[in-house]
Amino acid sequence: MSNETVHSSSERGRGGSRFSPWLLAAALFLVAVVNISVGSISIPPLNVIGILANKTGLLHITTTWPQTFEIILYDIRLPHTVLLALTGMALAASGSAYQGLFRNPLADPYILGIASGAGLGAVLAMSVKWPYQLSSMFIIPAAAFVGAMITVWLVYSLAKIGRSTPVSTLILAGVAVSSFMSSITSLIMILSREELHRAVSWLFGGFSLGGWEPVLASLPYYLIGISLMMVLGRPLNVLQFGDDQAKQMGLNVERYKLVIVVTASMVAATAVSFSGIIGFVGLIVPHIVRLIWGADYRRIIPRAVLGGGIFLLLTDIIARVVMAPSVLPVGVVTSVIGAPFFLWLLRKTRREIGYW
Repeated sequence: MSNETVHSSSERGRGGSRFSPWLLAAALFLVAVVNISVGSISIPPLNVIGILANKTGLLHITTTWPQTFEIILYDIRLPHTVLLALTGMALAASGSAYQGLFRNPLADPYILGIASGAGLGAVLAMSVKWPYQLSSMFIIPAAAFVGAMITVWLVYSLAKIGRSTPVSTLILAGVAVSSFMSSITSLIMILSREELHRAVSWLFGGFSLGGWEPVLASLPYYLIGISLMMVLGRPLNVLQFGDDQAKQMGLNVERYKLVIVVTASMVAATAVSFSGIIGFVGLIVPHIVRLIWGADYRRIIPRAVLGGGIFLLLTDIIARVVMAPSVLPVGVVTSVIGAPFFLWLLRKTRREIGYW
């Protein structure tokens, strides 16, 4: 195989997608506007656009809406939507990196138990001090990152057979470690003081942390991690040929593996820290992007980032509409969508490799 092979494989799914990133960006903006509009007090989408245009100074539109609309939008809806979009972007980017690194379409922070490990680390930190202030919010992602890295090590240690890591053992190890981490998390919440019981909603993607503080605290982690993963698109392409051939092509395999694992785990841990455990985003979005735009990770990761934001904003709209005025945790909606998708993908993968 050669670099031309990777290039030609990406061409198969390209079609007329030259301007697709801009179309995805426009779709992300429109879905974000709808997400801001939905709630117990409905704000018309045109009013949302007008308020945002006036605030950013792009346009000056005569105010025809109540002042309460601006307060609701700036203080409640907009930070929620921004954090939700960033979380979807992070999970999709992380899932893309894991799938490329493991050369496995079933790899995902949720399936491999990494999200559960990050959740355990975050809950341990929250049991000491719930993040009311901006300063305490920086401690939560660090604890979640440690939990995620420990989980990565455990899963791979259990799944490795000789020099290979079969798909079946990888999934089984991820399920086992995830269950173990989730059990410890549940035990901590049962034994904790009343303040930590709000973590139950948070663990299912309840987004219990409101305001701009979570956005500001998580933004540096997201910007650094997602930017690094976009840069790592070419090494991920080379890794698809296998470790031995990647070394022959001049790639420092172990160094890039370490960078990819650390970066993807940091981003996934940050998403868990501020948004709870939201499953299947990192599984569904990269796979759909790969089916449409091909197997070039230089194209997959940027498009998965935009697609992840769109997907999570759409599921949040469903979560707020389906049982209105009650609001479902968005993680419940992603699981309802993602579980059948995972079973279909598992069945498809089983047919391709010829064993269960």
